[in-house]
Amino acid sequence: MAKSRFFRNGLILGSTFMILMIIIYWDDVGAANFYLHTTISGPQASRTPPVSHSTPKPAAVNNKGSSFLSDIDAFLNHFLADMSEPSQKTRVDNTPAAFGNASGDAGKPEDKHISEEKKERQDDRKQLMHDLCSVNSTFDFPGKSRTFDDIPSRELEHLIVDDHHGIIYCYVPKVACSHWKRIMIVLSESLLVNGVPYRDPKDVPSEQVHSPKVHLTLNKFWKRYGKFSRHLMNVKLKNYTKFLFVRDPFVRLISAYRNKLEKANEDFYRRFSTVMLKRYANYSNPPASVVDAFRSGMRPSFSHFIQYLLDPNTVKDRPFNEHWQQVYHLCHPCQINYDFIGKLETVEEDAEQLLRILHVDDIIHFPPGYHNKTTSSWQQGWFSNIPYESTRKLYKLYEPDFKLFGYTKPGKLK
Repeated sequence: MAKSRFFRNGLILGSTFMILMIIIYWDDVGAANFYLHTTISGPQASRTPPVSHSTPKPAAVNNKGSSFLSDIDAFLNHFLADMSEPSQKTRVDNTPAAFGNASGDAGKPEDKHISEEKKERQDDRKQLMHDLCSVNSTFDFPGKSRTFDDIPSRELEHLIVDDHHGIIYCYVPKVACSHWKRIMIVLSESLLVNGVPYRDPKDVPSEQVHSPKVHLTLNKFWKRYGKFSRHLMNVKLKNYTKFLFVRDPFVRLISAYRNKLEKANEDFYRRFSTVMLKRYANYSNPPASVVDAFRSGMRPSFSHFIQYLLDPNTVKDRPFNEHWQQVYHLCHPCQINYDFIGKLETVEEDAEQLLRILHVDDIIHFPPGYHNKTTSSWQQGWFSNIPYESTRKLYKLYEPDFKLFGYTKPGKLK
């Protein structure tokens, strides 16, 4: 009897191990191809401060099986944690590092070459975000109190993973994301030319930079790893260095309008400009193409764009486009303990500091001479014709981004 039970348990454990190996190493296998019938519970959900990865309680099956399933859970969590370590070839020279106590990463090595002033600046940025995300904070906004495991996979598409160096980058459109995506492509070696990875970010073809096929993002984990995807996400988020770059929310909106709506962009014209022209410019039948529309002098104004953002019908029709979606929606700062928060206003200093923290400053550099074409000094002029009440409502819409990332309320509202 004892031998039979031992053999059965060994067979289940061996089968579980083999299925897990196949799922992890065979990226093309989705959840539909393999289904593990043994019930295994996921990690406990958590919020800031750091993600908890305590061994979860197994799902109840029967008294005899519960202890065995608990052992399986512990084994899987340990195994997945090992699988989520950066690859051995770069682990020694590129150990992720972070500063500050807000994210609980005091154990990560510091770079002695980074000034105390820059370290303190990072500490302040992270502490502010941590305080506002705390359950003790009176400041509330949509999604603040949910856990990471509550976030649907489709909302994790902006989190790019580099397993070679143990990095996760949340990209925010209109915040130098093209440059950072190029850097992530080089570091992760996710794009080859003649069988060789790109070594210089400037050499990456522009049409490939934003291609979803090039980047490994967290929202792809379900297809790759099936029901183990959340395990992997959590251990990577715990062990990898996570960063994002932000900018003044109103200036980001100006930049989005200038780049996507003021210019002749066919895709954005069809998807957004025609809606604005119909609703707010009294054009019942705007031209089908952006070329014909611009030739006729039809284009949405910045005021039309603001009306579109404030219109309740906008979000009923579809979610905000990523170019004007709030950062807290894209990057989930209250569910992910970011190790580094960069700002476009200090992008060159922050980029240099970050690459040094990541221990990759000897192999890659942020493109020199980057200049923000839409500056904060433009804000007063662009909003001069926007009614006070509309500006106030727009601020309320983006207030979480203003407060979480330390941007002051626009002068018009003070």
